[in-house]
Amino acid sequence: MKKAVIPGTFDPITSGHLEIIERACALFDEIIVGVAASAAKRGCGTLFTLEERCELARGATAHLKKVQIIPFEGMLVEFVHRQGDAAIVKGLRAMTDFENEFQMAAINWRLDAKVETIFIMSSPDHMYLSSSAVKEIASLQGPLGGLVPPNVKEPLRLKFM
Repeated sequence: MKKAVIPGTFDPITSGHLEIIERACALFDEIIVGVAASAAKRGCGTLFTLEERCELARGATAHLKKVQIIPFEGMLVEFVHRQGDAAIVKGLRAMTDFENEFQMAAINWRLDAKVETIFIMSSPDHMYLSSSAVKEIASLQGPLGGLVPPNVKEPLRLKFM
């Protein structure tokens, strides 16, 4: 069985994240979306709690029978070990993503060279999309159509009321 872990903070899960998860489903038998606790991401924390982020991810991926949503804390390589024989799948949007993801893949390789990292390029429809951009648009009461899965719109709007 080919298994992949798709890690991230998913604060919140976006249409771009969902695209990468769906495309990974065509390549792997089982997908584990690892929702990282990341309480101190970039020094400012997360908008949604870990439990909320997991629930939003479960709702967004409910149509994908191969997908499990599992929260985790600590090092990604250790989380991958707990999931069994799995590859890491990461989405790439732009050159800036590549530099950061390349560094993380190299560190993960140093920690365990048997854990492969596979990159999936985002489609042009989602290359500009990030959770940070989505949160900024939501904070300004902007339109969220196509930016987040339908189940995310209302909870995101409520965070800024």
